[in-house]
Amino acid sequence: MKEKELERLKSMLEIEEDLYEKGYNFICGVDEAGRGPLCGPVVAAAVILPKDVCIEGVNDSKKISEKKREKLYDEIINKALAIGVGISDVDVIESVNILNATKLAMKQAISNLNVTPDYVLIDGNQMIDIDIEARTVVSGDAKSESIAAASIIAKVTRDRMLRKWDEDYPEYGFAKHKGYGTKMHIEAISKYGLSPIHRPSFCKKFIKE
Repeated sequence: MKEKELERLKSMLEIEEDLYEKGYNFICGVDEAGRGPLCGPVVAAAVILPKDVCIEGVNDSKKISEKKREKLYDEIINKALAIGVGISDVDVIESVNILNATKLAMKQAISNLNVTPDYVLIDGNQMIDIDIEARTVVSGDAKSESIAAASIIAKVTRDRMLRKWDEDYPEYGFAKHKGYGTKMHIEAISKYGLSPIHRPSFCKKFIKE
């Protein structure tokens, strides 16, 4: 491992190491993927890594190539003590709004862990209602290995869902843009209207009345 990468990873373990010193053993990182896209669910992941694990290359999922994310996904799955995933689909997003749908997905991800965490690190600045000690970490996916690992699990899980939907609705190009509002995607919405996985409240300005 290069010295620069080692230093970066060491800095990403500082939050967890401080918590270990305070007596916490099972520290869970939580992050989401899919708040911004025009379609598909918001997916959250919760990851508990062993104390002594330092996974080379783990970073904010947006800073890693798709190929590398897939490789890291497998490594995280193999090395983690526990992983939970939560999904809020389009109906949930439309009924409770994207922020609340994200919080629900995060709570579901934590509840789906097969190891109960004693501390939770949540990416961003929005606390979620859980009966476990927790704190938010702004830009946590670049500051905490646990949160970064969760961001990769969430992103890969969601991307795989969009690639599957691309087979059902090939005209939208979901496999390429993963639901984000690219020129290609907006043009497809204008031409074909909304698919069952689009978020109507996100697409109002792209569809003709």
